[in-house]
Amino acid sequence: AYTKRFTWLCHLWLGLVDGAAAAGAWAAVTAGLGTPIPWLLWAAVAVWIGGFDLIYACQDVEVDRAQGLYSIPARFGVAAALRVAQVAHVFTVGLLAGVGLVAGLGWPYWLGLVVVAGLLIYEHSLVSPTDLSKVNLAFFTMNGYIAVITFIATLAGLWLG
Repeated sequence: AYTKRFTWLCHLWLGLVDGAAAAGAWAAVTAGLGTPIPWLLWAAVAVWIGGFDLIYACQDVEVDRAQGLYSIPARFGVAAALRVAQVAHVFTVGLLAGVGLVAGLGWPYWLGLVVVAGLLIYEHSLVSPTDLSKVNLAFFTMNGYIAVITFIATLAGLWLG
């Protein structure tokens, strides 16, 4: 991300920009942003992506430092970055719960959210400050599953709820 050239908040920026797609899609389909749902979606996607970008960025910490790039792992260390990612993912689950409540989604959504929370916990168990060897599994595979499960659970929560 270009923002790595001037701020260690680059992970949050990436999340905010990607999260805007969720709110933008909502606005395109409903012709407005007058409900809390798109804002909750935006925030949930922002902290989810910011969190998993932090995990991925941990493997680049030495390069970031050597090239004078900014990132949370380079500035505060890998252990701190992984803790921030954990907090971000706790917020992700909370914000997705807010979406489910405000949207009145049915039981399939809530079941999916429990699975997503479990996958996020598993994602964090795959990496540690001293072992980043499974970062690709944590980053690519787990987040791919999370995205698909969230989508299917949301549709099912709308249709069957």
